[in-house]
Amino acid sequence: MALGANLFLRQNQSLVMTPQLMQSIQLLQMPHAELTAFIAQEVEKNPLLEMTGDEGRGDEKHEAAELVAHESPEPSSDWFREDRQASDSLKESLDSNYDSAFSEDAPPLRPDAPELMSQWKSMPGSGSADHVDLDEFVASRRCLRDHVTDQIALTFRSARAQAIARHLIDYLDEAGYFQGEPHEIAASVGIDTDEVTQVLSALKSLDPPGIFAQSLSDCLREQLRQCGRLDPAMEALVDNLDLLARRDFQKLRRICGVDDDDLLDMLGELRRLNPKPASAFSSHPSESVLPDVIVTERPGGDWQIELNSDTLPRVLVNRSYLAQVRASQGMSEADRTFLNTCLQNANWLTRSLDQRARTILKVAGEIVRLQDGFLRHGVDHLRPLNLRTVADAIKMHESTVSRVTSNKFILTPRGLFELRYFFTVSIAGADEDAASHSAEAVRHKIRRLIDTEMPATVLSDDDIAAALKEDGITLARRTVAKYREAMNIPSSVQRRREKRAYARVAAG
Repeated sequence: MALGANLFLRQNQSLVMTPQLMQSIQLLQMPHAELTAFIAQEVEKNPLLEMTGDEGRGDEKHEAAELVAHESPEPSSDWFREDRQASDSLKESLDSNYDSAFSEDAPPLRPDAPELMSQWKSMPGSGSADHVDLDEFVASRRCLRDHVTDQIALTFRSARAQAIARHLIDYLDEAGYFQGEPHEIAASVGIDTDEVTQVLSALKSLDPPGIFAQSLSDCLREQLRQCGRLDPAMEALVDNLDLLARRDFQKLRRICGVDDDDLLDMLGELRRLNPKPASAFSSHPSESVLPDVIVTERPGGDWQIELNSDTLPRVLVNRSYLAQVRASQGMSEADRTFLNTCLQNANWLTRSLDQRARTILKVAGEIVRLQDGFLRHGVDHLRPLNLRTVADAIKMHESTVSRVTSNKFILTPRGLFELRYFFTVSIAGADEDAASHSAEAVRHKIRRLIDTEMPATVLSDDDIAAALKEDGITLARRTVAKYREAMNIPSSVQRRREKRAYARVAAG
């Protein structure tokens, strides 16, 4: 067979993932915080992009700008009604003497001080044209290091012990637990291990109680010691927290040498303790969740679905600046190319954000339509739902629906939920013709049955399965046990023991 070069004409289809398409997909999955950070980076790189809030919509400098894609579309009727090695400064401070344990404070301001007068004149209503933000006068939040350092100066007399104590602060985690090893710290600093241990033992008496503990039991023990409740029985209970986690109260009573009433009192005291003593000084406070979609009921009974304007960054394409730059003289070809690229990127970003908003609204509208019973009557009426059902209804791919429902929240009359909350597996009914049930609704029924049981009639897993069958839900005993354990509900034996003990205390 002869070898030769030939030309062929072939036609085929292929999906090409361009960088812009990949970024559009990523935008769809981003939650509010990530989206805001991403847009801030794009605005910093692109001179044609601007971000504005509600207060800036009427500014004259934005009159020639084009607002794109961030007005919430109206819902249509389709939607249904540092390293820890010891530093040289620490080693020097261990061998040096301090003249004073406290540094001199700055002298206080006098009422007639010019600094104070200037601050008063700048306040709103003082007659000055300049105004100062009142947040500048708010005291800063004290951190854990400052709180402990102030106590070290009063706890230790020698400068050497104070230096060691200040160094040990670096080994505290956010919960207030000591994460270092005394022998390793002593070796790195060049001192005796017993000296580090003595300082560490004294640090455990500082405020907040339980700080510098090396374990949970150590933390609880120190808090009980400071409040005068560390008797032998309580110390035995703290030393056997693993038995308490397994709810083995019979063995705990034998180890502690107490009866049911005393054990319940001891457990009540443990619950009043703080397992994370430094939580009040946390530098990372919990952030509130902002809903992406808000659902309200109209007077006619239909549901109104709208996007939350607080989670939609408003992006402007500054056409006036673009026109000024293009009209300027002396632009090179490279400058024109850069300007065109910036304009393309700006238009793409605004279109992508518009498509993202419309897709979220469309998916949320279909979820509300399908879960109308839940919104009106509660968890018992939550329907089983999967991604394919929503995707087929709105003519989109399952992956798109999955990205939309990831880390997105919806505010309903029933509360704030993640969009993924409404997607649950289906559990067959007792009869072949019976409707299926949502797994979340079944878990809610199990919890309600357990909450209403009496000490004399505690339900076993078999009893719960039989009660569910009477409601038309077929569930095996092992499945009931799996759901119960997932909700951190103890077994019937442990619940019966607890309920009887609490009943005796209440009766007595």
